Amino acid sequence: MQQIIDAHCHIYPDKIARKAVSAVDTFYDGLPADHHDGTVDTLKRSGAAAGISRFIVHSVATKPEQVFHINQFIARSVAASDGAFTGMGTMHLDSDDLRLDFEQLKGMGLKGVKLHPDIQRFEADEPRAMAIYEMCADAGLPVCVHTGDYRYDYSNPPRIANILKTFPTLKFIGAHFGGWSVWEEAARVLADYPNIIVDSSSTFYTVKPALAKELIRIWTPGRVMFGTDYPLWPQQPDIEYLLRLDLTDEDYEDIFWRNCARLFDIQ
Repeated sequence: MQQIIDAHCHIYPDKIARKAVSAVDTFYDGLPADHHDGTVDTLKRSGAAAGISRFIVHSVATKPEQVFHINQFIARSVAASDGAFTGMGTMHLDSDDLRLDFEQLKGMGLKGVKLHPDIQRFEADEPRAMAIYEMCADAGLPVCVHTGDYRYDYSNPPRIANILKTFPTLKFIGAHFGGWSVWEEAARVLADYPNIIVDSSSTFYTVKPALAKELIRIWTPGRVMFGTDYPLWPQQPDIEYLLRLDLTDEDYEDIFWRNCARLFDIQ
């Protein structure tokens, strides 16, 4: 294949990376994570060892006052990556000025917005979130949303369907095959909407190969992006898992790099 792009990576400043990764472990209590440390250097090193050459990077603000500083960090990391990183900005619904935050992240050269309703504690289709999707749709920027969690109802498939119906031109990335831990429901409820593309992150550790292959069939290989959810998982096992599914060469090209390159205009 020509290259591999990892479409779903979280990165953190060195001084807080271990604490941030620990907080994610706590949130997903019981997740059998074999994680990295969350730093930029480790992502580059571990990704290169697995044959990954490009990365979509982001982070999530848990407080509104974190937004600007996180976006600055992501933008600086992109600028220092020699073209390896494409950055997405964060937003927080409790911000005093969502429009200002959006314009600032665009001005930093960030190429979309990442939201995590379950960690940020908001319903994915509530009015403030819908305002963010409208800004993204108008600007032609993708929004990547953590989707699905059997424990909560912040981002489950019916809420995502409301977003997709309301904003048919929105470039919506449904992380974790559109519904972490509710993969089959997500495919059933969401796959007919043409404005959603999904990534494969945090799925292969628990989903059996037969189901993974069926999910790819339902979503179609032209709407699935390879992603690892760095730093939660080592990259190489997910690549090997996908290769064992015995897809066509064309399907692998789409999943491993072409769909992501097209969405983010990566040359």
